[in-house]
Amino acid sequence: MVDSQISDLYQIAFTSDRSGTDQIYLMNTDGSNVHALTSFYKHGRFNYSPSYSPIMKRIVFVSVQDLGFMTQLTMMNLDGSNVSYLTDDFISKSLGNWSPDGNEIVFAADYEDDVELYKVNSDGSERIQLTQNTFIDDSPKWSPLGNQILFDSNRDGNSEIYVMNTDGTHQTRLTMNSYDDRHADWSPDGSRIVFASKRNDSDYDIYVMNADGGNVVQLTQHSAIDIEPTWSPDGTKIAFVSSRDGNPEIYIMNADGTGQIRLTNDPHIDGLPAWLPSEKPQSSTVVRGEYFEG
Repeated sequence: MVDSQISDLYQIAFTSDRSGTDQIYLMNTDGSNVHALTSFYKHGRFNYSPSYSPIMKRIVFVSVQDLGFMTQLTMMNLDGSNVSYLTDDFISKSLGNWSPDGNEIVFAADYEDDVELYKVNSDGSERIQLTQNTFIDDSPKWSPLGNQILFDSNRDGNSEIYVMNTDGTHQTRLTMNSYDDRHADWSPDGSRIVFASKRNDSDYDIYVMNADGGNVVQLTQHSAIDIEPTWSPDGTKIAFVSSRDGNPEIYIMNADGTGQIRLTNDPHIDGLPAWLPSEKPQSSTVVRGEYFEG
């Protein structure tokens, strides 16, 4: 059972194909009151990867507009209204994430024929490339203090967690093993990082570590896949995706791994959870979502 304080403070946005195409939905933290924020006709053929800024009071997400699969970074209000576009090209994009001050958005795109990281002002101006190599850099997450960006990269042979300054300098590897580590997210105080890893078996589980990569602790241990963890703005809960009940669903647990509860129960794919404020916003912490292709 989810405690009432969390239920009063937050909601969870997520992506689901339950309508036939990927769309963004919103629900309470106990899994109730599920309703769509985006639709095929109003927002685009596919809409996914929500990220909310409490400063801007806007959601940024990825929208696929047509059969040519032109992807746009798109913004809307909490109720799905006031849609605007940050990009107007045919480049594949994913994983937009707000800076804490709401002024910039970091995202992954293949402008250079491979997936690199970029940032852009929240009005769509001044796109700046942050990484440049022949490998895949993905899943960027701005730190709560606004001075660093987490990301995944396979530049060393397999997917590992990296961190860099917000101008792209000092790219530093935090994890180092022969198995994939990905989907990293900061704790609200920036001291810990939650991520998904295959390091102890053939399936992904959820782990946490210090911000410098030390003191790794396993939170979930299941024969199914546990991925896409994201910390609640108050630091007490972690939402994640698990296939332990037969297909990908949204789950929630305490930050220490206890109290794992399934929130969605649908035969379709649910994923990419992101924390949003309740209808009476009481949080000033940026919440994040991510997109996993696997």
